[in-house]
Amino acid sequence: MLLLITPAALLLTLFQVVPIAIGANASFRDWALYNPKKTWVGLAHYQAVLSDPEFLWVVLPNTFIFMILSVAGALVLGLALALLLNRPFAGQKLVQTVLLVPLMVAPVIAAIMMRWMFNDQFGIVNAVLEGLGLDGQPWLVERWTAFGVIVMTDIWLWTPWYTLLLLAGLQSLPREPFEAAAIDGTSTWRVFTHLTLPMLRSVIVVCVVIRAIDAFRTFDIVWTLTGGGPGRSTELFSLYAYVLAFLTLDFGRGSAAAIIGGLIILVVGAVLYRVVDRIARA
Repeated sequence: MLLLITPAALLLTLFQVVPIAIGANASFRDWALYNPKKTWVGLAHYQAVLSDPEFLWVVLPNTFIFMILSVAGALVLGLALALLLNRPFAGQKLVQTVLLVPLMVAPVIAAIMMRWMFNDQFGIVNAVLEGLGLDGQPWLVERWTAFGVIVMTDIWLWTPWYTLLLLAGLQSLPREPFEAAAIDGTSTWRVFTHLTLPMLRSVIVVCVVIRAIDAFRTFDIVWTLTGGGPGRSTELFSLYAYVLAFLTLDFGRGSAAAIIGGLIILVVGAVLYRVVDRIARA
């Protein structure tokens, strides 16, 4: 057994455990590319990150708002599409294939596409608005419109993932309770709230927890769409750590920010799992 798991364990050690250990070591040192003395500074970097107003009042709120909106939006849309696809209709396979297209698009490509679509000079969104007699908007110049485009892009990318998992969950449900409800003349809404949702809760718990953890570390679409701008108003946690480590070349503080983020998402993931699991068991 040990021989069989050795290759996987070796890969995890080399590409997960060792980098984390190196980053943790760097977070306690004055480790900058322009001054690589690696002087031990203890918790100074952690204190600097936790006392940074930008981190506390911009980065963390942005990250949690993005996580909540992205997870909730994609979950609702994915569940709606899964319910529609769970009923046979003409062209069902074609519709399923089309809905899976976002899964085949790299996030960076999707972000570039959205950046062109919402460009205030020649984007197709403003062209349509102007064609309807409305004024075009500087979508990526204002904080909340830019943030909305980021959230919309992420929802578009992840809705098919929810749809696939929830559709598989729906198709695995026993048919007897639904047949009994149909015989009793139960309304569609009551069937959904009293049968479908309760039996799907275990699948929803897994989807929400996994996706929330992944949303917390989103980097690619934000960096490609806005670069954290305008200013730093749409900066998320991953961009904050990246800027510290690779733009300002302060590896020590960047590593400290990454460790702090890892601890935050560890706590959030555990709490979220307990809360959602408790709701599922209720």
